[in-house]
Amino acid sequence: MKYILLMYGDEGLWTDREREACMVDSMAICERLKAEGKYVASSPLESVSTAATVRVRDGQVLVVDGPFAETTEQLGGYYILELANLDEAIAIAGTLPPATKGTVEIRPLRPLEGLPPSRGLPEGAGDRRGSTRPYMLLCYDDPEAWRAAGPEAHNAAMAEAAGLARHLSDAGQYVSASPLHPTEVATSVRVRSGNRVITDGPFAETNEVLGGYYVILAGSRDDALGIAARHPGARVGAVEVRPLFDVSGLRTVSTQS
Repeated sequence: MKYILLMYGDEGLWTDREREACMVDSMAICERLKAEGKYVASSPLESVSTAATVRVRDGQVLVVDGPFAETTEQLGGYYILELANLDEAIAIAGTLPPATKGTVEIRPLRPLEGLPPSRGLPEGAGDRRGSTRPYMLLCYDDPEAWRAAGPEAHNAAMAEAAGLARHLSDAGQYVSASPLHPTEVATSVRVRSGNRVITDGPFAETNEVLGGYYVILAGSRDDALGIAARHPGARVGAVEVRPLFDVSGLRTVSTQS
Protein backbone atom coordinates (compact mmCIF):
# COMPACT_ATOMS: atom_id res chain seq x y z
CA MET A 1 0.00 0.00 0.00
CA LYS A 2 1.12 3.56 -0.67
CA TYR A 3 1.38 5.90 2.30
CA ILE A 4 2.06 9.61 2.50
CA LEU A 5 4.16 10.76 5.44
CA LEU A 6 3.54 14.43 6.16
CA MET A 7 6.20 16.39 8.05
CA TYR A 8 4.69 18.99 10.40
CA GLY A 9 6.75 21.33 12.55
CA ASP A 10 7.56 24.83 13.69
CA GLU A 11 9.94 26.41 11.17
CA GLY A 12 11.27 28.66 13.92
CA LEU A 13 12.75 25.70 15.82
CA TRP A 14 15.33 25.01 13.09
CA THR A 15 18.44 27.03 12.37
CA ASP A 16 19.54 27.24 8.73
CA ARG A 17 22.36 24.79 9.47
CA GLU A 18 20.04 22.36 11.23
CA ARG A 19 17.54 22.58 8.37
CA GLU A 20 20.22 21.80 5.79
CA ALA A 21 21.53 18.89 7.87
CA CYS A 22 17.95 17.59 8.20
CA MET A 23 17.50 17.65 4.43
CA VAL A 24 20.85 15.94 3.81
CA ASP A 25 20.05 13.20 6.34
CA SER A 26 16.57 12.79 4.86
CA MET A 27 18.02 12.42 1.35
CA ALA A 28 20.29 9.64 2.61
CA ILE A 29 17.22 7.87 4.02
CA CYS A 30 15.53 8.26 0.63
CA GLU A 31 18.49 6.56 -1.07
CA ARG A 32 18.19 3.63 1.34
CA LEU A 33 14.45 3.38 0.74
CA LYS A 34 15.03 3.46 -3.03
CA ALA A 35 17.48 0.56 -2.72
CA GLU A 36 14.81 -1.37 -0.79
CA GLY A 37 12.15 -0.64 -3.43
CA LYS A 38 9.99 1.34 -1.00
CA TYR A 39 10.51 4.89 -2.24
CA VAL A 40 8.02 6.67 -4.53
CA ALA A 41 8.62 10.41 -4.06
CA SER A 42 9.51 13.06 -1.52
CA SER A 43 10.34 16.73 -1.19
CA PRO A 44 10.66 19.48 1.38
CA LEU A 45 8.46 22.50 0.76
CA GLU A 46 9.48 26.14 0.62
CA SER A 47 8.82 28.21 3.74
CA VAL A 48 5.22 28.66 4.76
CA SER A 49 5.74 32.36 3.98
CA THR A 50 5.50 31.41 0.28
CA ALA A 51 2.07 29.77 0.69
CA ALA A 52 -1.17 31.03 -0.79
CA THR A 53 -4.67 29.64 -0.24
CA VAL A 54 -7.42 29.51 -2.87
CA ARG A 55 -11.16 29.28 -2.29
CA VAL A 56 -13.98 29.59 -4.81
CA ARG A 57 -17.31 30.86 -3.51
CA ASP A 58 -20.30 31.71 -5.70
CA GLY A 59 -18.04 31.61 -8.74
CA GLN A 60 -15.58 34.13 -7.28
CA VAL A 61 -11.93 33.10 -6.83
CA LEU A 62 -10.58 34.22 -3.46
CA VAL A 63 -6.79 34.13 -3.00
CA VAL A 64 -5.21 34.84 0.38
CA ASP A 65 -1.47 34.96 1.00
CA GLY A 66 -0.51 32.46 3.68
CA PRO A 67 -1.28 28.84 4.51
CA PHE A 68 -4.69 27.22 4.88
CA ALA A 69 -4.47 27.44 8.68
CA GLU A 70 -2.50 29.87 10.83
CA THR A 71 -0.84 27.49 13.25
CA THR A 72 2.63 27.29 14.80
CA GLU A 73 3.36 23.91 13.21
CA GLN A 74 2.99 23.78 9.45
CA LEU A 75 3.59 21.19 6.76
CA GLY A 76 7.26 21.24 5.79
CA GLY A 77 7.56 18.29 3.42
CA TYR A 78 6.35 14.84 2.49
CA TYR A 79 7.36 11.30 1.58
CA ILE A 80 5.31 8.87 -0.50
CA LEU A 81 6.31 5.27 0.13
CA GLU A 82 5.19 1.82 -1.00
CA LEU A 83 5.07 -0.24 2.19
CA ALA A 84 3.73 -3.54 3.45
CA ASN A 85 1.63 -2.11 6.29
CA LEU A 86 1.14 0.67 8.82
CA ASP A 87 3.67 -0.82 11.23
CA GLU A 88 6.40 -0.41 8.61
CA ALA A 89 5.28 3.18 7.98
CA ILE A 90 5.48 3.93 11.71
CA ALA A 91 8.96 2.40 11.95
CA ILE A 92 10.22 4.57 9.08
CA ALA A 93 8.48 7.70 10.40
CA GLY A 94 10.40 7.31 13.66
CA THR A 95 13.74 7.47 11.80
CA LEU A 96 12.97 10.72 9.95
CA PRO A 97 14.77 13.79 11.32
CA PRO A 98 11.64 16.03 11.37
CA ALA A 99 10.02 13.67 13.90
CA THR A 100 12.48 14.86 16.57
CA LYS A 101 11.09 18.41 16.61
CA GLY A 102 7.69 18.05 14.99
CA THR A 103 5.15 15.42 13.98
CA VAL A 104 4.98 12.89 11.16
CA GLU A 105 1.39 12.21 10.15
CA ILE A 106 0.85 8.94 8.25
CA ARG A 107 -2.07 8.61 5.84
CA PRO A 108 -2.71 5.83 3.30
CA LEU A 109 -3.33 6.97 -0.27
CA ARG A 110 -6.75 6.22 -1.71
CA PRO A 111 -7.06 4.86 -5.26
CA LEU A 112 -8.97 7.04 -7.70
CA GLU A 113 -10.07 5.76 -11.08
CA GLY A 114 -9.01 7.94 -13.97
CA LEU A 115 -5.83 9.42 -12.51
CA PRO A 116 -2.92 9.40 -14.99
CA PRO A 117 0.29 7.58 -14.02
CA SER A 118 2.62 9.54 -11.76
CA ARG A 119 5.77 11.03 -13.27
CA GLY A 120 9.08 11.89 -11.68
CA LEU A 121 10.09 15.52 -11.37
CA PRO A 122 12.25 16.67 -14.28
CA GLU A 123 15.91 17.21 -13.44
CA GLY A 124 16.38 20.67 -11.98
CA ALA A 125 12.63 21.23 -11.80
CA GLY A 126 12.94 23.18 -8.57
CA ASP A 127 15.44 25.68 -9.97
CA ARG A 128 13.85 29.12 -9.75
CA ARG A 129 15.59 30.12 -12.97
CA GLY A 130 13.77 27.46 -14.98
CA SER A 131 10.68 27.98 -17.10
CA THR A 132 8.55 25.93 -14.71
CA ARG A 133 8.61 25.10 -11.02
CA PRO A 134 6.98 22.27 -9.09
CA TYR A 135 4.19 23.17 -6.70
CA MET A 136 2.23 21.10 -4.23
CA LEU A 137 -1.51 21.71 -4.10
CA LEU A 138 -2.91 20.67 -0.71
CA CYS A 139 -6.65 20.09 -0.97
CA TYR A 140 -8.50 20.69 2.29
CA ASP A 141 -12.03 19.33 2.54
CA ASP A 142 -14.97 19.92 4.84
CA PRO A 143 -16.24 16.35 5.40
CA GLU A 144 -19.54 17.57 6.86
CA ALA A 145 -20.22 19.67 3.77
CA TRP A 146 -19.61 16.70 1.49
CA ARG A 147 -21.80 14.47 3.65
CA ALA A 148 -24.58 17.06 3.39
CA ALA A 149 -24.10 17.28 -0.40
CA GLY A 150 -24.52 13.52 -0.72
CA PRO A 151 -22.55 10.70 -2.39
CA GLU A 152 -23.50 11.65 -5.95
CA ALA A 153 -22.08 15.16 -5.54
CA HIS A 154 -18.92 13.78 -3.93
CA ASN A 155 -18.42 11.17 -6.64
CA ALA A 156 -18.90 13.82 -9.32
CA ALA A 157 -16.28 16.02 -7.63
CA MET A 158 -13.82 13.12 -7.50
CA ALA A 159 -14.36 12.45 -11.21
CA GLU A 160 -13.83 16.17 -11.92
CA ALA A 161 -10.60 16.11 -9.89
CA ALA A 162 -9.34 13.13 -11.92
CA GLY A 163 -10.30 14.97 -15.12
CA LEU A 164 -8.23 17.97 -14.03
CA ALA A 165 -5.26 15.66 -13.49
CA ARG A 166 -5.66 14.23 -17.00
CA HIS A 167 -5.86 17.72 -18.48
CA LEU A 168 -2.66 18.70 -16.67
CA SER A 169 -1.01 15.50 -17.86
CA ASP A 170 -1.89 16.30 -21.47
CA ALA A 171 -0.39 19.78 -20.97
CA GLY A 172 2.84 18.34 -19.50
CA GLN A 173 2.16 19.90 -16.09
CA TYR A 174 1.23 16.80 -14.11
CA VAL A 175 3.57 15.00 -11.71
CA SER A 176 1.29 13.09 -9.31
CA ALA A 177 -1.95 13.28 -7.36
CA SER A 178 -4.02 11.23 -4.98
CA PRO A 179 -6.89 11.49 -2.54
CA LEU A 180 -6.14 10.33 1.00
CA HIS A 181 -8.05 7.97 3.23
CA PRO A 182 -10.04 9.80 5.95
CA THR A 183 -8.30 11.25 8.99
CA GLU A 184 -9.96 8.53 11.10
CA VAL A 185 -7.20 6.18 9.91
CA ALA A 186 -4.36 8.69 10.38
CA THR A 187 -1.45 7.95 12.73
CA SER A 188 0.92 10.57 14.17
CA VAL A 189 4.51 9.86 15.20
CA ARG A 190 6.82 12.01 17.33
CA VAL A 191 10.27 11.31 18.75
CA ARG A 192 11.20 13.06 21.99
CA SER A 193 14.40 12.39 23.99
CA GLY A 194 14.94 9.28 21.89
CA ASN A 195 11.47 7.88 22.67
CA ARG A 196 8.91 7.30 19.93
CA VAL A 197 5.37 8.49 20.72
CA ILE A 198 2.54 7.15 18.56
CA THR A 199 -1.01 8.50 18.62
CA ASP A 200 -4.07 7.59 16.60
CA GLY A 201 -5.48 10.45 14.59
CA PRO A 202 -4.16 13.34 12.50
CA PHE A 203 -1.55 15.92 13.44
CA ALA A 204 -4.29 18.48 14.18
CA GLU A 205 -8.04 18.27 14.75
CA THR A 206 -9.65 20.80 12.39
CA ASN A 207 -13.01 21.13 10.67
CA GLU A 208 -11.37 21.15 7.24
CA VAL A 209 -8.90 18.30 6.78
CA LEU A 210 -6.35 17.41 4.14
CA GLY A 211 -8.20 15.26 1.65
CA GLY A 212 -5.65 14.92 -1.15
CA TYR A 213 -2.83 16.52 -3.05
CA TYR A 214 -1.46 17.33 -6.50
CA VAL A 215 2.15 17.92 -7.47
CA ILE A 216 2.23 20.01 -10.63
CA LEU A 217 4.58 22.02 -12.82
CA ALA A 218 3.64 25.65 -13.35
CA GLY A 219 5.26 28.57 -15.12
CA SER A 220 4.48 30.97 -12.29
CA ARG A 221 2.78 31.28 -8.93
CA ASP A 222 -0.26 32.80 -10.65
CA ASP A 223 -0.41 29.80 -12.98
CA ALA A 224 -0.37 27.42 -9.99
CA LEU A 225 -3.09 29.46 -8.26
CA GLY A 226 -5.20 29.31 -11.41
CA ILE A 227 -4.93 25.52 -11.46
CA ALA A 228 -5.85 25.37 -7.76
CA ALA A 229 -8.98 27.40 -8.47
CA ARG A 230 -10.09 24.75 -10.98
CA HIS A 231 -10.05 22.00 -8.37
CA PRO A 232 -13.60 21.12 -7.24
CA GLY A 233 -12.51 21.08 -3.60
CA ALA A 234 -11.83 24.82 -3.76
CA ARG A 235 -15.60 25.37 -4.07
CA VAL A 236 -16.28 23.64 -0.75
CA GLY A 237 -12.97 23.78 1.12
CA ALA A 238 -9.61 25.33 0.26
CA VAL A 239 -6.49 24.56 -1.77
CA GLU A 240 -3.14 25.64 -0.35
CA VAL A 241 -0.37 26.19 -2.91
CA ARG A 242 3.27 25.72 -1.90
CA PRO A 243 6.40 25.54 -4.10
CA LEU A 244 8.68 22.53 -3.64
CA PHE A 245 12.15 23.23 -2.30
CA ASP A 246 15.03 22.76 -4.74
CA VAL A 247 17.36 20.19 -3.15
CA SER A 248 19.67 19.80 -6.17
CA GLY A 249 22.39 21.80 -4.45
CA LEU A 250 22.39 19.37 -1.53
CA ARG A 251 22.71 16.14 -3.52
CA THR A 252 26.51 16.21 -3.60
CA VAL A 253 26.62 16.69 0.17
CA SER A 254 24.19 13.81 0.64
CA THR A 255 26.24 11.50 -1.58
CA GLN A 256 29.39 12.29 0.40
CA SER A 257 27.76 11.72 3.79
